[in-house]
Amino acid sequence: MKTKQVERKGTYLRAFRAAFPYTVPVLTGYLFIGMAFGVMIQEKGYNFLWAMLMSLVIYAGSGQYLAVNFFAPGVSLLNVIFMEFMVNIRHIFYGLSLLERFSKMGKKRLYMIFSLTDETYSLFFVTKVPKDVKEEQFLFAIAVLDQSYWIIGSGIGALLGNVLPFSTEGIDFAMTALFVVIMVEQWMEKQNRPSVVIGLVCGLVCRLVFGADNFILPTMICVMVILLSCKKIFDKMIPEDGKEGGEPECQ
Repeated sequence: MKTKQVERKGTYLRAFRAAFPYTVPVLTGYLFIGMAFGVMIQEKGYNFLWAMLMSLVIYAGSGQYLAVNFFAPGVSLLNVIFMEFMVNIRHIFYGLSLLERFSKMGKKRLYMIFSLTDETYSLFFVTKVPKDVKEEQFLFAIAVLDQSYWIIGSGIGALLGNVLPFSTEGIDFAMTALFVVIMVEQWMEKQNRPSVVIGLVCGLVCRLVFGADNFILPTMICVMVILLSCKKIFDKMIPEDGKEGGEPECQ
């Protein structure tokens, strides 16, 4: 029994070691973005423990940035629920695309659903699982590492904000900057470029049609419909042996 436990710990350790290099871009981004969140929540009068606790049990990224604005009297609970739902509604589409992979992960699938941020979702799709590591352990390691970066960054930011107070105006743009970095990383892999183009085109069209305040949900729906309709095409474009697939037409 002990031998099996030791072997299992060894496989998880190997998975974390294999996953860490792939999460370095998220590490650098989450530390600074988490610090920005920590500074913002500290300005509302909450210390670093509250910042880290919020990042541990909520872990919503942009949703946490938005939530800071609700730490004021007179804000209705229904308004908070609606705004947070609209900001994080994209995660519904993320989850739909990962149902099959998560169904094989047993009890860990609950945490995997909880930990599904934009950056973690991107890594799940652009990162190849090493041959000597189990997929479920590798994905779990990515999720845990990413959240740990966010928690640590939140705590550091709240501490620094208390010691070195400064203006937080424009600091939430760090989240947008990280999204741009992730998009560029995906563009560097040739098989990912069609999905990037689809996202950009759908976003631009919906922005023109629905306006700046209402284009996110229509964009996600359009992207999901297109990607699901052409799923077989994109599956064939993912290289299994270092070579790209053909270029079949969409049916």
